[in-house]
Amino acid sequence: QVQLVESGGGLVQAGGSLRLSCAASGRTFSNYAMGWFRQAPGKEREFVAAIDWNGVTTAYGDSVKGRFTISRDNAKKAVYLQMTSLKPEDTAVYSCAATIRAWNPLTVTARGYDYWGQGTRVTVSS
Repeated sequence: QVQLVESGGGLVQAGGSLRLSCAASGRTFSNYAMGWFRQAPGKEREFVAAIDWNGVTTAYGDSVKGRFTISRDNAKKAVYLQMTSLKPEDTAVYSCAATIRAWNPLTVTARGYDYWGQGTRVTVSS
């Protein structure tokens, strides 16, 4: 089992950057694929990014491609989301998620994950 705690959210101006972190507990973090999702008020949860267990394979949602970068440090049991060129429409609660399942088409959907953090709020002002 994995417990996830996000941090790094906050208020930033449009065009700015933020780095989100997700700290995981558990001895087998390196076995898990990790994902970031976000949910804005009144909207459905949206896939942001995912990374496989060793960081070789990544995927991004269309709305963040070229602006966000996902990475992980298995020694620190952490996954990161570097967000640049932020836009007001990036405002949301960002959550990280983990799955023991091998990379598959569901890895870019919420259904592909078994464990979730509580989320960290990101607000981008115009």
